[in-house]
Amino acid sequence: MLSAMILIACHGTRPQGLGVTDGRLAPCPTSRNCVSSQAPDEDHRVTPLPFTGPADDAMKKLRELVGSLPRTAIITTTDTYLHAEFTSFVFRFTDDVEFLANDTDKVIHVRSASRLGSSDVGVNRKRIELIRKLWNKVPLAP
Repeated sequence: MLSAMILIACHGTRPQGLGVTDGRLAPCPTSRNCVSSQAPDEDHRVTPLPFTGPADDAMKKLRELVGSLPRTAIITTTDTYLHAEFTSFVFRFTDDVEFLANDTDKVIHVRSASRLGSSDVGVNRKRIELIRKLWNKVPLAP
């Protein structure tokens, strides 16, 4: 019973403040368990995903890509925004990953943050780089 309670506690509750405010994703906290393409500092910054064509086509491709990844649940999706929860295999830690398409700049901004702890041992950065690798492999559908 204690083990089950510990595993449930690792899930954490969905944080407040996710989503888009004034055309931006939420900033990363000062802790080292978050990366964002909109972060002002190198410790948290990652490169956004580039796209060509309409943003809604790029987001459709992204929804398919993210939805195909293991232990992933898409929570919210629009023509320009996607929020997904990724759950780790062993301890069932949940990370919130968000994407925001900027049709003017032709990029999809990304933010990946752990719900618990102050460090993620690089998991969020590795996840975004895996998504980038897959993104670059799969062309947009006609």
